[in-house]
Amino acid sequence: MQTTYKKNTRNYELVGKLIEELKLRKYSYRTGKKYRDIVTKFLKSSKTPREFLLLYSNKSRSTIRSVYFALKFFYENVLNEKFDEKLPLAKSKQNLPIVLNRVEIQKLFEVTTNIKHKVVLALFYYAGLRLSEVRNLKWQDMDFEREVIHLKQAKGEKERIVFLHRRLKETLIDYGIRKSGLVLISERGKRYNERTIQQIVKKAARKAGIKKKVTPHTLRHSFATHLLEAGANIRYIQQLLGHKNLRTTQIYTHVANKDIKRLANLL
Repeated sequence: MQTTYKKNTRNYELVGKLIEELKLRKYSYRTGKKYRDIVTKFLKSSKTPREFLLLYSNKSRSTIRSVYFALKFFYENVLNEKFDEKLPLAKSKQNLPIVLNRVEIQKLFEVTTNIKHKVVLALFYYAGLRLSEVRNLKWQDMDFEREVIHLKQAKGEKERIVFLHRRLKETLIDYGIRKSGLVLISERGKRYNERTIQQIVKKAARKAGIKKKVTPHTLRHSFATHLLEAGANIRYIQQLLGHKNLRTTQIYTHVANKDIKRLANLL
């Protein structure tokens, strides 16, 4: 009984230190929670890293990778031990992004009558923002005179500047511009949660009769693809999206139909 108590106390201390290390390295809340849950299960299991990973062998590639990197972080940053496991990590399967055409985008805005919901859609499509960036966007981040948005809470804490599209600007004016505070707040004065925003996009797509699976990221994908099809330099698109690696942005070359159409015209 005493041994079990000591083990539980030790595990509690280790998880506490894990949380501290994650916070110090500015990991997102979502990643931090995922790592904490994985490491907690690992400590309770009393298994080796390999044995623990084998428990997830029938799970998805992304799940296995998450478990692996959580254990690696724990060993190297909490236990201060070298993580020697050389497991063959299954590479994530690269699926091409779902993209809406311009007619579908137009229909999406036409059927959306709630002005706040229209702001949500416009921030994704006309600015190419991520869901977390839309949630955290503040009025003081936008310069209506220079027509730019200064994203200060972007992924990886990398600030970036994106253009303030005229249609987004018009929508925000209709919504009612304020001097400061969050752009999107609930009726109770709270920050919009992710689920609410996802449902806004999903319901708008359903109302527009769009059969494709539409998420907030679908609108961001459409933003990038339409810019590429219109002739924008892929390096500029990379900067607008806030991608660290150009290879991440290059996936849009596989769905942009500019060059595909050109090939079709050769026949």
